[in-house]
Amino acid sequence: MTATVRPVQMGLPRVRNSHPSIADRPDVPELVDRFGRVARDLRVSITEKCSLRCTYCMPAEGLPAIPRERLLTAAEIVRLVRIAVEELGVREVRFTGGEPLMRPDLEEMIAGCAAAVPGIPLSMTTNAVGLEHRAAALAAAGLTRVNVSLDSIDRAHFAELTRRDRLPSVLAGIRAAAAAGLAPMKINAVLMPETLGGAADLLEWCLSEGCQLRFIEEMPLDADHAWARDSMIAATRLLEVLGERFELSAVGRPDDPSSPAEEWLVDGGPATVGIIASVTRNFCGDCDRTRLTAEGTVRSCLFSDDEIDLRAGLRSGASDDDLAQLWRGAMWNKWAGHGINAEGFEPPQRSMGAIGG
Repeated sequence: MTATVRPVQMGLPRVRNSHPSIADRPDVPELVDRFGRVARDLRVSITEKCSLRCTYCMPAEGLPAIPRERLLTAAEIVRLVRIAVEELGVREVRFTGGEPLMRPDLEEMIAGCAAAVPGIPLSMTTNAVGLEHRAAALAAAGLTRVNVSLDSIDRAHFAELTRRDRLPSVLAGIRAAAAAGLAPMKINAVLMPETLGGAADLLEWCLSEGCQLRFIEEMPLDADHAWARDSMIAATRLLEVLGERFELSAVGRPDDPSSPAEEWLVDGGPATVGIIASVTRNFCGDCDRTRLTAEGTVRSCLFSDDEIDLRAGLRSGASDDDLAQLWRGAMWNKWAGHGINAEGFEPPQRSMGAIGG
């Protein structure tokens, strides 16, 4: 019998090499946009590869491989991070994927960035598979903390959600990261009908391990395009479920008004649980993020398929000033918001796995 292979699309963003319009942009160095927001948080996707196949992110087959020559090199990433900090006012950098641990040169990349932009927090979003073997080296290279994606602490359920039986490796990676001083340790869990029943158990586990748990409303960023507004679990429903076991007291965003997570004290504190309600309580008006894809394009919003190519400039002799100006133009033309709840909304062509979180 011949197996049927289902083609999977990476998505076709509208990539431009030319300078976007900035005729009416104020002459300031920062990454400002038309709505008064300033991007200071940089997310850098470094690969489309992943060791898991989470149902809300990737198809079972994985994403089509990006040819090696189209990926940014470690040196190119270091240069763009330096430009972002020195020229554009970025104050925090996080490496994402796919799964960043799939890059064998990750330690080199982190060390290069730590040397180029000393004092800037360098974090990573990871599924923690295999992290136990690299946590100490990554911390020594200059990584400051990690966010771990973990939706269930039930091994069978984890395997069902991720299509891989790797929970023991994930838990070992979390503990190794904590031992290496990569703190505060944050756990990200996607809120779905399949995970709601185990939400309280996950919170209890995070409290016992000293991890900060944040639930994220599921967004239409899955590769299979199966997301449906009427089947998603909203933040209000999660609060009802958690409230059956814990006493929750709202504290909002006490440390950073641009933080995507609203926080609740758990049983009087000091521990908290966060909820990133991207769909039902969107925070687009306070968004301070700018994104680089693994292929070297600037993406101003998760949901915009307009991308500005920096890789071509990097490889054709563009100056730091040239690259910075392209980046400024990309962010000046950022959308007001993702528009998920608007009539006629269409999800982006790229999935989360191809964009980076």
